[in-house]
Amino acid sequence: MAMNAAVSAGPAMAAPAQFGLINLLKAGAAQLIVLHHLAFYGPMSDHARALMPELMDWLTDHARIAVQVFLVVGGFLAAKSLSPSGRPGIATPLHTTWRRYAKLAPPFLAAALLAAGANALASAWMTHDSISAPASFGQLSAHALLLHSVLGYESLSAGAWYVAIDFQLYAGMVLLLWLSGRLSGDGLRTWLMPAVMLAAVSSSLLYFNLDSDWDNWAPYFFGSYGLGVLAWWASDAKRTRGAVALLLAMLVLPALAALVLEFRVRIAVALAVACALFAFGRARLAADAGRAWQLVNYLAKTSYAVFLIHFPVSLLVNAAFTRFAPAEPYWQAAGMAIAWGASLAAGAAFHRWVELPLGRIVSRVAQHVYARPVPA
Repeated sequence: MAMNAAVSAGPAMAAPAQFGLINLLKAGAAQLIVLHHLAFYGPMSDHARALMPELMDWLTDHARIAVQVFLVVGGFLAAKSLSPSGRPGIATPLHTTWRRYAKLAPPFLAAALLAAGANALASAWMTHDSISAPASFGQLSAHALLLHSVLGYESLSAGAWYVAIDFQLYAGMVLLLWLSGRLSGDGLRTWLMPAVMLAAVSSSLLYFNLDSDWDNWAPYFFGSYGLGVLAWWASDAKRTRGAVALLLAMLVLPALAALVLEFRVRIAVALAVACALFAFGRARLAADAGRAWQLVNYLAKTSYAVFLIHFPVSLLVNAAFTRFAPAEPYWQAAGMAIAWGASLAAGAAFHRWVELPLGRIVSRVAQHVYARPVPA
């Protein structure tokens, strides 16, 4: 997540302020995704359901809607980094897209390898449809390229589809900015990018998102992502009231029209999140805002790592409780709680020992490549 530059405090540098609402949304959504997969993929949840059938049904059927939070927040932060004022144009589209790939793909591939190993270990203790077949070289290669869903390969981990979609959405945003910059020339027309975003959001919400055949591609999800983009632009305090009102109309009206055309809870949630981000998304909290907020900030910081690693961890706990624990509701419910806690702990470890080191390595390589002089 993008942070404010640290403020100097004597010889040391103070920790940067945090986006409070964004961190709260990311932390909460990550927990819901973990719990959804624990409820959806057995066998522990199959036995524990007898204790709390309504909660398990809700987690199975509805908690996955939390992915809309990541989509809208992703668009909000993409607008912040790529086009803070909503102007067209981007100087280095290929380099910018590569940086996003380099941020997402290395830890994702590491998690996919861990998931392949977890599937092999779990298959020794249980037989269940949540276990994937042994990974092939082609499958791993498709995951490394973030093309596994597009190429028809089975995902090695639950939620792997989202990483590929996130990259598609970001690349699509970069492409729209670049094309709009080429069309506008030096004029940098103020309303060109918002108009382009309105067209992209409307086409997604009113057409692509109604057809599940598109759910491996960015246009299916761009409506939610674009609502986040418009929320960032509309929340710019430098804009006039009229400009804010127009941008809010661009945000709200396509979503309302989509809900009238066919009500979808996911679009209603995306609209609600976008409106909340418009109102409070830029508000920042000091790094020492209290222990509760420090926990929220930490859970947000490690949310991507938890998202990547929770499924193989949960799969192994499922297998262990199937093999070694009684098939009784209380035992299996305890196993679900252990899997949840283990997923958070593994996510923290993965963030520290895998995600961050890989990010530093990729950054050094990129700096070396782009620092090389171009031959005359």
